[in-house]
Amino acid sequence: GLRRAAEAEVEQLAEAVRQNLEAYAAGVNAFIEGNRNRLPPEFLLLRFRPEPWTPVDSLAIGKFVGWSLSGNWDTEIVRSWIVERLGPEEAARMEPGYPVGAPLIVPPGGECRGLGAPLLEELRKVQELGGGRGGGSNNWAVDGHKSATGKPLLANDPHLPLQMPCIWYEVHLNGGGLNVIGASLPGVPGVIIGHNDRIAWGITNTMTDGDDLFVERINPANPRQYEYGGKWVDGDLVREEIRVRGRREPVVEEVLVTAHGPIISPSIPGENRAIALRTVVAEPSQQVQGLLLLGRAGSWEGFREALRQWPAPAQNFVYADVEGNIGYQMAGLVPLRAKGQGLVPSPGWTGEYDWKGFIPFDELPSVLNPPTHYVATANNKIVDDDYPYFLGAEYMEGYRAQRIIELLEAREKHSLEDFRSIQGDIYSIPGRELAQHILSLQPANEDVRRALNFLRVWDCHLSPDSVAATIVEAFFLQMLRNTVAAKLGPLTDYFVGKELHPAVPDSFYLYRSASWLLALMKEAPADWFAGRSWREVMEGSLEEAVAALRRSLGEDMSRWTWGRIHYAPFEHVLGRVRVLRPLFNRGPVPVGGDMNTVAQASYIGSRPYAVYSFTPSYRQIIDLSDFNRSVAILPGGQSGHPASRHYSDMIDAWRRLEYHPLLFDRGEIERQAAGKLTLMPAEGARP
Repeated sequence: GLRRAAEAEVEQLAEAVRQNLEAYAAGVNAFIEGNRNRLPPEFLLLRFRPEPWTPVDSLAIGKFVGWSLSGNWDTEIVRSWIVERLGPEEAARMEPGYPVGAPLIVPPGGECRGLGAPLLEELRKVQELGGGRGGGSNNWAVDGHKSATGKPLLANDPHLPLQMPCIWYEVHLNGGGLNVIGASLPGVPGVIIGHNDRIAWGITNTMTDGDDLFVERINPANPRQYEYGGKWVDGDLVREEIRVRGRREPVVEEVLVTAHGPIISPSIPGENRAIALRTVVAEPSQQVQGLLLLGRAGSWEGFREALRQWPAPAQNFVYADVEGNIGYQMAGLVPLRAKGQGLVPSPGWTGEYDWKGFIPFDELPSVLNPPTHYVATANNKIVDDDYPYFLGAEYMEGYRAQRIIELLEAREKHSLEDFRSIQGDIYSIPGRELAQHILSLQPANEDVRRALNFLRVWDCHLSPDSVAATIVEAFFLQMLRNTVAAKLGPLTDYFVGKELHPAVPDSFYLYRSASWLLALMKEAPADWFAGRSWREVMEGSLEEAVAALRRSLGEDMSRWTWGRIHYAPFEHVLGRVRVLRPLFNRGPVPVGGDMNTVAQASYIGSRPYAVYSFTPSYRQIIDLSDFNRSVAILPGGQSGHPASRHYSDMIDAWRRLEYHPLLFDRGEIERQAAGKLTLMPAEGARP
């Protein structure tokens, strides 16, 4: 229903926003019309002629990206399966939660607590029903007290799955009241990450819960009706037509839309039940207006006013300005639930779990000029449990945030070069603890004893050339699998990373499991493994991991380097076709890190250890003492055409943690320009 939501939204746009979207569409369509016979190769290979671009298309793309970053519906389903298998109390032991003492974005001085009783109450709902994702990123800023320049520095690197061409497109918009530079999303006007001549900003995903699943009772006598408030009510039946090449008639899907959103599953056989999805992304919004206001904002107040229009995905915005201020503002819609926390599918027929609005913007977490002289976010928990509203329960573990804060506090003053080093940091905090556990073992297997020699001299950096990194990561995944299997049996694959749906090829349980596993290994509850001790399971897991590495990497352990199996694929969707791979794909490229290092490079548990998950999709460092000293880099290139020299000319620099200048002043741009392209309006074009 995202396109339907976009179609409804376009009717409510302010006139200035509508004109902006229409002008954007006109530019896209001018290119299409002028290049019918030389469109990019994807169109040629697919024998596809694009339709004219419209404002609805821009809004729909924004909503789709928002949905991909704000959803946790898959976790709700897996969680419900776990409860069905174990019961609520035992299932609570499988919840990673958020580690006590891990950093908060807006710390009040209190201690974070686990999910505790509220989770148990939510989990018990699954039994009443009879059974039954995000992305990551880093951003931080320091003020003049901690900057070598005396003015703020701001860094941002959004973490998304890599793709060819890049998801981001760098732009500098100068004209019509705008002078803004940074990363844009093709298809959507405005700069999402960057700066203008007064302020700079960066974003990370909040990991707040913006999706809820509702179990609906369908009328067995009338499948267009569902139960709500004790009576049968009519749903809206929407006809979706999907045109498929080679078929004369379109594929037709009829979707029943309830008060909680569209039905996304067929009725459960014999029980007349179905699942509806409500998501903040489908709510009416003025996001494009917010982006345009953001590009024009010149102060903290103007920045916050722009973010009032930001609906989804909810984001952590860090801020800095030329006056020396820094700050943090959470922005986005977070549901106010009449009952419960939306951790598992809720009964839709009672109305008791409905949304009753959203957290008011002025009550969202925010801080200006903190006494620490820095702000930092890394998808970690935002506030402690004394905050009056429920934001979510599926934050990243806090290791990246902890390491960023350690590095920020390690120096009195920071330079742009220091920020570059932080963005590339691959020190593993959980890896250090895992290595300690491994070195405490006394394995009998000769191969395993040889493997321990690499760990004894390891510096805890997950470098591409590190053998110890490979051993630690393989042990972690095997130990996690064995620990989960002891409780979940056939559900283990879903916890560790089996896709629930082609649109969701990973598991957020995996990304939040290191601290959970380490806590269990420390506690070593005697009832976890039937007839086996934790030491026995750890030794067995290590032996299994080493044996698997030997089978895949060979006898010579010195060649078991992390980069051999942990690489960025740089794949194009058409590169899945073997004959097209040389044209579109540019990988593999060995990389370091994992899901818990500042330089994140996550893998999917079902396909270890290639980086098919989150990693820096853009890096940017902004110097507010002189914008011309700012730098950025894309993991690929600026062009989307595989025949262009700019399709992949930044990959090596991205891998080596190098950047290109992000020049801002016109005189400096002209002085360093490699070429000049002048675009003239067509005769009769609208000014």
